[in-house]
Amino acid sequence: MLTAAALGLVVGLILALTGAGGGILAVPLLVFGTGAGVAEAGPIGLLAVGMAAALGAVLGLRAGIVRYRAALLIAAAGMLLAPAGLWAARAADARWLGVLFALTLLYVAFRTYRQAAAPASAAARGQAPCVRSAADGRFVWTRPCARALGLSGAAAGFLSGLLGVVGGFVMVPALQRYTDLPIKSAVATSLAVIAIISGAGVATAAAQGAIDWPTAAPFAAGALAGMLGGRSLAARIAGPRLQKGFALLSALVALGMIGKAFI
Repeated sequence: MLTAAALGLVVGLILALTGAGGGILAVPLLVFGTGAGVAEAGPIGLLAVGMAAALGAVLGLRAGIVRYRAALLIAAAGMLLAPAGLWAARAADARWLGVLFALTLLYVAFRTYRQAAAPASAAARGQAPCVRSAADGRFVWTRPCARALGLSGAAAGFLSGLLGVVGGFVMVPALQRYTDLPIKSAVATSLAVIAIISGAGVATAAAQGAIDWPTAAPFAAGALAGMLGGRSLAARIAGPRLQKGFALLSALVALGMIGKAFI
């Protein structure tokens, strides 16, 4: 129980310091720290990250930076695909599921490091399918906009069921690519999506009896505590160096998971 709480605390701190994509380390930490497989650790990670994301989303709503209509559309598409991901995780070979997770983590590490080294320019955002009205700051809804956000949500939902990650590493880049939102609003909206999709995934997993509650409860409590404690640190130490450090840590964890799968 203490080990699970400590691991959850680390996940919450990483989430607070690095943003929505940091939750991808929840599953590997559970795999290495508790000996669980990816399929068993996934629902626990989903619960903890979802609770921490819900806290961040509530704070974003209070600040008025969550685009809640977009979040609901993305989450609805994600919830349709999450059960398919859960089924695929149960049917897949545990070793190759771990390798797939590690490759996904390597991709996140590469993208995070590249973004920290050379932040993307927002000059081309006017060409995005989802743009905000100058009058009220809300999205001007069009078919291309709804399609882009819906497909992004579907991908995030499937990954949430398959790997126990709700795709903050998918949602934030997607919102930056397909919308003209500033980064703070994109992250806050992504957290709202994560919270909703996580809730659906956890409910499905719980109904199937796939959650180890003695591990899940302290892990989730630790993640919430880490999220709250890390917010005060984030403003002081967040930046390109921290993002590069997260990328390198993610790459090392991914390589460790690949080694664990074949040893």
